[in-house]
Amino acid sequence: MIEGSGISVGRSAAFLDRDGTLMEDSGFIGDPARIAILPGVADALIALAEAGFERIVVTNQSGVARGYFGEPDVVAVHRELARQLAQAGASLDAFYYCAHFESDCDCRKPAPGMIARAVAERDIDLTRSVVFGDRGSDIALAAAVGIPGILVNEMPAYAGPTPFHRAPTLRDGVRFFLDHVHA
Repeated sequence: MIEGSGISVGRSAAFLDRDGTLMEDSGFIGDPARIAILPGVADALIALAEAGFERIVVTNQSGVARGYFGEPDVVAVHRELARQLAQAGASLDAFYYCAHFESDCDCRKPAPGMIARAVAERDIDLTRSVVFGDRGSDIALAAAVGIPGILVNEMPAYAGPTPFHRAPTLRDGVRFFLDHVHA
């Protein structure tokens, strides 16, 4: 709440893709033993926390609908990811995932369902938020909710929507955002 105004201001949030942004994307990951956190991720998350951002994972996990693993496996991967990040001094505030495969699902990225749910459940102010991800669906998600989308991807070829900014790593993307946009 802005003191004396009666206006409630929600929290800022960084919506983060999981596979390819926080950890290596090695296919459908339903086993916590396959987690490999990418270099600089802990530093990026710490910087976002220090700047007052909630760190919220939004991830498509169609491996559930495809029968590769179950929702308890997704939760186990998230629990282990959070544990490993905590060992490095970093944290995540929430995990939202879409277990569906259908393209018309309202929560499967790039549809805005996961972010809409987080906004409603966590008092998020979208005007002070950002999406970080490694694919076109992440950047399209950012566009769908009207916030900056930072592409964190070293691959030279990219055929998705135009990102607000492109950085080789999450750490570089977060630095750019905090220095040039959030500042």
